[in-house]
Amino acid sequence: MPEYLITFNDEWVPDHTTEEITDKGVASRAVVAEMQAAGVLIFTNGGLDRSTALFSVEAVDGKPVFTDGPFAETKEHLGGFCAIDVPDDETARYWAGRLATVLRWPQEVHRFRGIGMARLDGL
Repeated sequence: MPEYLITFNDEWVPDHTTEEITDKGVASRAVVAEMQAAGVLIFTNGGLDRSTALFSVEAVDGKPVFTDGPFAETKEHLGGFCAIDVPDDETARYWAGRLATVLRWPQEVHRFRGIGMARLDGL
């Protein structure tokens, strides 16, 4: 089955009270539990902490060069994601829609190309 990445950017998330973000955490974890029960969840995270950008790395003369701190000059920062394994785009839309509805901020869906390298159990 195709694998999809559902993501959101921090910019898309408006300010919340502690109670609001706690409620949304509970609601989104319920959707993730449904994904697990349906057997479609590959991996998810609890959201990325944008203040903890550790380093970037690039190849220079065939060797990795590491740089501390912020990397790209971009306004968008990955806020969170989950990877799912579903039969088609429509099913990926369903799960992304569920997350967008409970969180009330946009989600973006990307399909991975080819065989999922993260799932080594089939190799």
